[in-house]
Amino acid sequence: MQKIIVIVGPTAVGKTKLSIETAKRFNGEIISGDSMQVYKGMDIGTAKITAEEMEGIPHHLLDIKEPHEAFSVAEFQKLVREKITEITNRHAIPIIVGGTGLYVQSVLYDYQFSDSESDHPPIDIYDKNPLELHKKLESIDPESAKKIHPNNVRRVIRALEIFEQTGKTMTQLQSEQKKSILYNTALIGLTMEREKLYERINKRVDIMIEEGLLNEVQHFYKNGISRESQSVKAIGYKEIYDYLDGKVSWEEAIIELKKNSRNYAKRQFTWFRNKMDVTWFDMTEEREHLKKTSEIIDFIAGKLQIKSNT
Repeated sequence: MQKIIVIVGPTAVGKTKLSIETAKRFNGEIISGDSMQVYKGMDIGTAKITAEEMEGIPHHLLDIKEPHEAFSVAEFQKLVREKITEITNRHAIPIIVGGTGLYVQSVLYDYQFSDSESDHPPIDIYDKNPLELHKKLESIDPESAKKIHPNNVRRVIRALEIFEQTGKTMTQLQSEQKKSILYNTALIGLTMEREKLYERINKRVDIMIEEGLLNEVQHFYKNGISRESQSVKAIGYKEIYDYLDGKVSWEEAIIELKKNSRNYAKRQFTWFRNKMDVTWFDMTEEREHLKKTSEIIDFIAGKLQIKSNT
């Protein structure tokens, strides 16, 4: 069974920094587990790692798609599994790093997807009221609709998103998923006290603005990348599109961006805690970062029965 390391957790928790240290210690190559970092030009808004930050560590699945192109969880699954084999054949350790829960889960477990998404046109999810959304879910996935109350809009949207992304209903995926994991996996999760994490998220947004997020999004906007494109639905892009469309002020766009980022972090925590067998490490105390990193390295070495480079 192939050995892999997986590092998950919410945005801004410190996954990138840990992944570089881990790759150095275990002769690793990093595979991005982020559904939006595949897009060219989406660097600031997705907090994409820079060449300098990579410190010479090979990275995969970054900048492989144009902003107007679709990217499905099925395609991600196929590409990542191919990369795992390639990296393993080089006698290196694949390290999947990211926060897109369904995508990471699809690689680790035996999810089967339909061959094409073209049979399932995009669903107008975000501009409908809760009852309309629930009716849509009822027509697609009656079993899930019975279990999810119409007022639980977040779960209704998630069920619809799963169908749009995979071509299968949430009920189908849950019934088909084999619980056994396909790889010898050290599955690491990074967590942090909520107040501290939210503070880091707000600060990260401020830094993105300073680094030129507006110019990055304007480039997409001026070049005709539709707000219906999958890439523009990313947090950090859709809010600024609203500003460029004159729907909100700049200040309102930033407030919404920070709020959506915090809410996304909350959803990430929920997904990983409920759906995957993660070993969690609390990264709240920055003074203890070296100690925590050492604990994580020891855990990986023991779990995969491999030696770390000193």
